[in-house]
Amino acid sequence: MKPLENMNLTGQFLIAMPAMQDPFFSKTVTFICTHNEDGAMGVVLNRPMQITLDHLFNQIDIPCEYPTISDIPVFFGGPVQTERGFVLHSPSIEYNSTMQINESVALTTSKDILESTAQSAGPDKILIALGYAGWSAGQLEEEMSKNAWLSVSVSQPKAFNDLIFNLPYDEKLPMAMRLIGVDFASLSEVAGHA
Repeated sequence: MKPLENMNLTGQFLIAMPAMQDPFFSKTVTFICTHNEDGAMGVVLNRPMQITLDHLFNQIDIPCEYPTISDIPVFFGGPVQTERGFVLHSPSIEYNSTMQINESVALTTSKDILESTAQSAGPDKILIALGYAGWSAGQLEEEMSKNAWLSVSVSQPKAFNDLIFNLPYDEKLPMAMRLIGVDFASLSEVAGHA
């Protein structure tokens, strides 16, 4: 078994376990963008906010010339920096502030990706979130040891893209559970150690 202090969950998904009482994370699927000795950062994938992309563009004065995207939901990415945008996208284009996570996804935090998207020149696949989930050094490992999260590594490109970009938000948690062959309702709320 891999010791928790040596794990790297970058590019993996976290499923909040049933015992998770934090309202920000209960019944969520979170994509981990970076995880190292300094901590971890991720984006919640299945918490749509009550605003659409059109509303967001109006708030930040970006004219939208691509009306078919106006109804795309904006997601609650996590409780840290909720006034700031975090955009997961296919890595075909690099913007002012882009971090390549793996061959399937990148994260951009600069406004130029939104301007590009509004003009129909953005990435093929996109998920826009306000805020992110952050963990200090050792915090995620501690939470994992307390059975707060279940990690899911997805190697199939279609399933990976479905979880981030393609599925409706309410199908992401069931899909993540199916990928590991577990029914959410059957998960125990307490950790066991052999």
